[in-house]
Amino acid sequence: MKMISRIAGAGLGLMVLGSQAFAQSLADAKKAIDAEQYQKAKSMLKNLTTTQADKDENYFYLGWVYLKQDDADSAKTFFNKGLAVNPKSALNMVGLGAVAHIEKDNATATNEFNQAIAATPKKDSKPYLYIGLSYLLPVEGSSVGVNGSKISAADADAALAVLQKGAAVDKKDAEILVAMGDAYRSQLKSTDAYTQYSNALAIDPKLAAADVAIGVLWRYAENFDASEDEFKKALAIDPNYGPAYREWAETNLRQAPKDPTTYQAKVKQAADNYKKYISLTDYSPESQMRYADFVFRAKDFTTLQKVATDLSSSQKSNLRVYRYLGYAAYENKDYPAAETALTKWINEADKKRLIPADYLYLGKTQLAEKKDSLGIQNLRTALTLDTTQVDLYGEIAGALYQQRKYADAAKAYNFYGQRSRSAQLQDHYKEGYSWFEAYKQQYVAAQKDKNAPKPDSTYLIKADSAFAYVERKVSKPIAAVVSMHAQVKDFEDGDRNDPKAFKGLAKPLYEQYIQITTASGTVADKDKEGVAAAYAYLGNYAEYKDNDHAKALDYFNKAKDLDPNNPQVVYYFQTKGKAAAGAKSK
Repeated sequence: MKMISRIAGAGLGLMVLGSQAFAQSLADAKKAIDAEQYQKAKSMLKNLTTTQADKDENYFYLGWVYLKQDDADSAKTFFNKGLAVNPKSALNMVGLGAVAHIEKDNATATNEFNQAIAATPKKDSKPYLYIGLSYLLPVEGSSVGVNGSKISAADADAALAVLQKGAAVDKKDAEILVAMGDAYRSQLKSTDAYTQYSNALAIDPKLAAADVAIGVLWRYAENFDASEDEFKKALAIDPNYGPAYREWAETNLRQAPKDPTTYQAKVKQAADNYKKYISLTDYSPESQMRYADFVFRAKDFTTLQKVATDLSSSQKSNLRVYRYLGYAAYENKDYPAAETALTKWINEADKKRLIPADYLYLGKTQLAEKKDSLGIQNLRTALTLDTTQVDLYGEIAGALYQQRKYADAAKAYNFYGQRSRSAQLQDHYKEGYSWFEAYKQQYVAAQKDKNAPKPDSTYLIKADSAFAYVERKVSKPIAAVVSMHAQVKDFEDGDRNDPKAFKGLAKPLYEQYIQITTASGTVADKDKEGVAAAYAYLGNYAEYKDNDHAKALDYFNKAKDLDPNNPQVVYYFQTKGKAAAGAKSK
């Protein structure tokens, strides 16, 4: 992503709006919002709230801009001002509902939306439009925020329900159709989304947003040429329509890994298109924050740390920049900077703005700094903060696994494996391994200290289940999985020296493991220790369950050839091995 970093120094200084005289109509302000020219829109709307202070719409659209910029407090202030001008302002009621929705106060959001509908004139579709868009916040366009937030199915359904009512009020409102397409697109219902976007263009062929949205659909289908054609159509309608360049840049990034021979060219094209997007919007802390969004998605953490550091020195910077700074510093292994930034963000941000990933990154940072207790505490906070983001559990489990916090890792892997479609067989294997290692940690502690808690045998049951799941799913047996499963069963077997207690549960698994590892005729060096342990187990089984001393000696000789230092082998030949060998020679 080195090419992307050029924007930071070369592209962000472009300003096309500085000396331009802003038009002062609400229509032009709304056009600026659609084009993501938020600074321009705010300047016009602030002027309108002064020159036309009695018009409640001006306050709503100004508040909406702040909401789009992740400043819910300022947005709420202007929505309330709009209601002070007109207590029956449906749009400003919608605005307060949107703030409540973002803050996850569903009861207040629903109440505000219902009041707005009740106050809406019969032929006015705009309150319906913005209620629908409120349910689609905070995702802007097709992009998913740094928190990985996605529109829930419930929110998408709620958006569609109210948008359909709005469409019935005004069948010519193309913006409502685009919003409906966005709702469908958020759920990957591309055919339904395409229908709505096409219907919108039939009403208003010059609606650039609809062409851009169709381009995003083609990107989802990985038809990148068709995607770029749609962005070009939007730019033919309005050459200054910045969102087309933003989505084009996103498309370039998605296309880049598909062909290594064109990777660098596509990354450069992404950087150039994003540079055009910035130049067509505004050079402000807000636009740089959007640039930070882009760089984060591009995983260019070197550039992200630089941009975030520069932003953090600005008095007008959004506090959220410390989230970016913390994430980037962690990825760049600058752990002190990461901890400082993330601590500031978590301590100073409104708690409603915090997400599991914030605590995940802080926890991983502290673990990397050997601050284990603090790190585990923050990882646990991440686990409990929002159980709906199940994919996050995979990252948390991985961090705990790396730090050998096996009991916590096992629980996280278990949750991840049960709830997420992204879980791989490797994750289920690590779950089993973690349960087993957690049990062994307790077992060793109990051996050293008689007052230590008794090992939790349910850990073995859970490990058994995880390994059995992997074995059912693989196309052919995997030696490492069979070996681990056998070791779990070995611990469940009971005392090998007591024929009554020794069950032999691991026997078929150890036999299978030996069959896999000796199939080629020789045992690989990396497997010798494990195969020796398997032979030793079978030797014990022959000795204590079958009472077949000759077979036991044979197994232990095989084990000795592979690993003469195996404790079971050493013990056997120091005690029963000599007698067995003598008996066999007679």
